[in-house]
Amino acid sequence: MQETKLSSEEYLPKLFQKEFSSVSINNSSNKGFSGTAIYSMLKVNKEDFCNNIDSEYDGRIIEQHYNDLVIFNVYFPNGKLNKARLEVKIKFYKNFLNYCEKLREKSKSIIICGDFNTAHKDIDLKNTKINNKLGFTDNERVYFNKFIERGYIDTYRYIHGKKENSYTWWSYRSNGRVKNEGWRIDYILISEDLQNNLKDAFILNYIHGSDHCPVGIEIDY
Repeated sequence: MQETKLSSEEYLPKLFQKEFSSVSINNSSNKGFSGTAIYSMLKVNKEDFCNNIDSEYDGRIIEQHYNDLVIFNVYFPNGKLNKARLEVKIKFYKNFLNYCEKLREKSKSIIICGDFNTAHKDIDLKNTKINNKLGFTDNERVYFNKFIERGYIDTYRYIHGKKENSYTWWSYRSNGRVKNEGWRIDYILISEDLQNNLKDAFILNYIHGSDHCPVGIEIDY
């Protein structure tokens, strides 16, 4: 889960108590802002909130190690507020990718789940005429694409190819969900060594309750 916006840990552990054996919560130091959470049935060997990357302590990252597999839950910054926030977003992308690459040098396999706050390709948003707006600027797309260039796989595109009208976020203001006029800004990337382990990738666009919908993968590891 990303953008939980909770300042207290008392709420999330009560959710799904019967379904999951553990919950990890990284709340923002700014009340009512950002925040991430992970529910799991697996035993975690190591966990970190990566404050070397999330230097503003916004609760943006949960890093969990399961032996040689590292899973990241990430809420990337939104650069839409102003130019300064866009620069923060680009720096976050750069530092996070460098951190992942250091883990790969240690023979770790990587899964990155989260809200990237960027649509990667034209096919990932309904109306490509809005590509001058933040979230789809050339600079943001370039930095997103660096993950692909380094061998990380966009799991949804790997399974579904150029399937159109596949979105994970819709604007409330424009009633975009009803018209399916959205953006695909939620992704699960995997390091290329996991390619043959990937069995499925999906978008659960029928699940409501947010302007986003859940995304997921099935992986044999």
